[in-house]
Amino acid sequence: MMKIERIIQNKKQFLDLLLLADEQEDMIDKYLPQGDLFALYDGDLKSVCVVVPVDGETCELKNIATYPEYQGKGYGRALVGFIFDFYKNDYKSMLVGTGETPAILSFYERCGFVRFHRVKNFFTDHYDHPMFEGDIQLVDMIYLKKDLTVPRSRVSASAKFSRSAPGR
Repeated sequence: MMKIERIIQNKKQFLDLLLLADEQEDMIDKYLPQGDLFALYDGDLKSVCVVVPVDGETCELKNIATYPEYQGKGYGRALVGFIFDFYKNDYKSMLVGTGETPAILSFYERCGFVRFHRVKNFFTDHYDHPMFEGDIQLVDMIYLKKDLTVPRSRVSASAKFSRSAPGR
């Protein structure tokens, strides 16, 4: 049975998975301490994400990663649906930033995000080496936004979770 846990302590134990989505550890270190880390289990660990506050009305999905052998099986989508529900009473909107890769942009758009704005040269200015997704070099950061005040229709968070669940 799928379950999602909010991880309070020892967040770095998930570093191997977080590095799949953000391959420079010092960049992860900038948001992981203040971020909410969620881990999705279906038997064993499948996927994680980190959400951070931006301001009183907006939060940002900073990292979401699923082990490669479990990608395309709905775990990432379930995790996104869960965090939409988790934050809908606390924030009006959620942002996510990603490189300009069609498959990843399409994933977020299918989850209900819409393109919001672009940060020119983000990856070339903030990372110490060229970043690639497949054969596409990442240059600009594309931000997408989800209005959390609009009820979701297709994305469902079927995982069982308590807001006060203990961390691991």
